[in-house]
Amino acid sequence: MRGTKRFRLARPVAAALGAVLLVGGLAACGNSDTGGAAADDGKITLGFSQVGAESGWRTANTTSVKEAAAAADIELKFDDAQQKQENQIKAIRNFIQQKVDVIAFSPVVESGWDTVLKEAKDADIPVILTDRAVDSADKTLYKTFLGSDFVKEGRLSGEWLLEQTKSATGPVNIVELQGTTGSAPANDRKKGFAEAIAANPNLSIVASQSGDFTRAGGKQVMEQFLKANPKIDVLFAHNDDMGLGALEAITAAGKVPGKDIIIITIDAVRDGMQALADGKFNFIAECSPLLGPQLMDLAKKVHAGETVPPRIETEETTFTQEQAKEALPNRKY
Repeated sequence: MRGTKRFRLARPVAAALGAVLLVGGLAACGNSDTGGAAADDGKITLGFSQVGAESGWRTANTTSVKEAAAAADIELKFDDAQQKQENQIKAIRNFIQQKVDVIAFSPVVESGWDTVLKEAKDADIPVILTDRAVDSADKTLYKTFLGSDFVKEGRLSGEWLLEQTKSATGPVNIVELQGTTGSAPANDRKKGFAEAIAANPNLSIVASQSGDFTRAGGKQVMEQFLKANPKIDVLFAHNDDMGLGALEAITAAGKVPGKDIIIITIDAVRDGMQALADGKFNFIAECSPLLGPQLMDLAKKVHAGETVPPRIETEETTFTQEQAKEALPNRKY
């Protein structure tokens, strides 16, 4: 009964009062209350909970969502979870209380969502997962997932390294900067990369630790790696920002990034692409943050009760140093 319109009856007062009470009761099942959801104009209200602002990628993703909502004439209720699951769960419950039409969120971590997702389902509010997935066994708790294939990103990174090191006769020591512990991109990128490099027994990960997807974290952990491991041949960072932080640590240690240590990252945000074009990075697997237009299209479809695919992947590519130079002038983020 969402969007039920009020109307005026030219009837006696008693009849009019009964009609108003009836319509009011029907509207209470929908979104015509004062909680801020879509009212009588039929405008869709989308509650969106963002992970935070931990990286250039995340900032670009937030901008895409906000701009796309405005362009699609969708009322956006935006929440920044500051990388805390408890904040995100609270935000989703607030969206449910406000009776928004659709809820979308990028989960901070994969686990622990079943209870709040069940609450949304019981309230008849469709949920869309963006960028990151959840590990809920009950797939009816959300309508669809919109985002990247993180395992593929890790695998592409590993396959590039396999090709570059195929002539190596001795051990190739790799250190890994993982994303936020328990998050889908950290879990999946690690898995894809490990599966790929397993094809060459000379390649081995000698240290792996979370840098929490931040530049500061990347720098700090890379400093630890350099002190504990006298010979590092390759750095695999789960995102550009950690790789950019690691650059500072590598340079401070008297090594040349991109030469003394091969650097592979994921995302392809502008700063990362610049580092690649400058020869400081060696390879980037793209993860596009520009999900806003697709998200708004999905929000309209699920609100209308249309069936959508359970998983929708974004189109992405990879970049070498030369390809980064070509792509940078027209890069949107």
